[in-house]
Amino acid sequence: MRHEPTRAEDALWQRIRNRRIGGAKFRRQHAVEGFIVDFVCIERRLIVEVDGDIHTLPDQQAYDQQRQALLESRGFRVLRFANADVLQSIEAVAEVIGETLAQ
Repeated sequence: MRHEPTRAEDALWQRIRNRRIGGAKFRRQHAVEGFIVDFVCIERRLIVEVDGDIHTLPDQQAYDQQRQALLESRGFRVLRFANADVLQSIEAVAEVIGETLAQ
């Protein structure tokens, strides 16, 4: 488990913590099905991942797809955002999270 969040992860945590989106309680760097996810709302079965540049590498993309398929097979929805999207358009990211929570 990482102890130091990235700048993007910290920015998103400040935006979603304390039930700031849709009244949902998120946890960060939490174990789900044997994986550490960036953020999870257990009650609504929503995982939010913030991806850095490493996630553009082919091997990492294949791993991410397998991991996401397993999490989805266990009933979780998974949203992925690039670091740049979070840092440049955090309100748009928050809107997508809110819309997903409302579904």
